[in-house]
Amino acid sequence: MTDEEQSTETESAGQGTTSVEITEVVPRPLESVWARLTTNEGIEALLGRGARLGGKGEPWHCEDGTHGVVRSYHPMEQVRVSWHADADAPASLVDLKLSPADEGTRLQLRHEHLADGSAPEQLRERWEGALKRLTAAS
Repeated sequence: MTDEEQSTETESAGQGTTSVEITEVVPRPLESVWARLTTNEGIEALLGRGARLGGKGEPWHCEDGTHGVVRSYHPMEQVRVSWHADADAPASLVDLKLSPADEGTRLQLRHEHLADGSAPEQLRERWEGALKRLTAAS
């Protein structure tokens, strides 16, 4: 993959908050990637084992304790969820946008509003792995 196909960055958003952003272009049509994302296996690849994607305002939960609520759902374009690392963690926001690209599909994942003390490097690794799992079989 070239630098244009995948970029990863961690940026400070001021006042102690941090965000992680990953952009990846995969050589698969948008329809194929979206179809995979909206299966149980696809949403588990993204969020974790046990996650199920419901409609806007519906909660999701993973076996590892991560959980949240679906904040936005736009077919073929975007899924945005609140994200808690565990029962005591404050909410952050995970936004996955999909768009057509000449080479296939561009995925832009942004995890923002991270609390002080969060581990952006570990989160970046988590989301890089999630995007690889999501797009591996789409």
